[in-house]
Amino acid sequence: MSFVLALEFGHLLPLPTGEGKALKDADLSALGVGISHHFGGGSYVKETHIPEGATLAQHAHDHDHLSFLALGTVEVTVDGVSQEMTGPAAILMKAGKVHSVEAITPAVWLCIWATDCTDPEHVDEALLG
Repeated sequence: MSFVLALEFGHLLPLPTGEGKALKDADLSALGVGISHHFGGGSYVKETHIPEGATLAQHAHDHDHLSFLALGTVEVTVDGVSQEMTGPAAILMKAGKVHSVEAITPAVWLCIWATDCTDPEHVDEALLG
């Protein structure tokens, strides 16, 4: 099965319509997507388990952050340039760079942010405004 997911304030929406409300973490399990939140030492890690064939749709952020592919093989596209990566591998996502991640195999993708926010319900708003 192949489908696209849009990242909207940390929640994933099935596309192509892109319409409808953002799915909560519990709803994502029905799509085979898992999200875990990790906080400590002024850092936040969003752990996303991406099923084979799923894509985190194109998006950009206002701040630089690190992403780490812990497991699997993905195709990362940044500003229209694609690169296949196999974990473990790290990448710096620069502010304003439009990027997407397609899971070629089941993958575990981590986004790593500097923040003092420790509330999973509000961390995306704190980071993305």
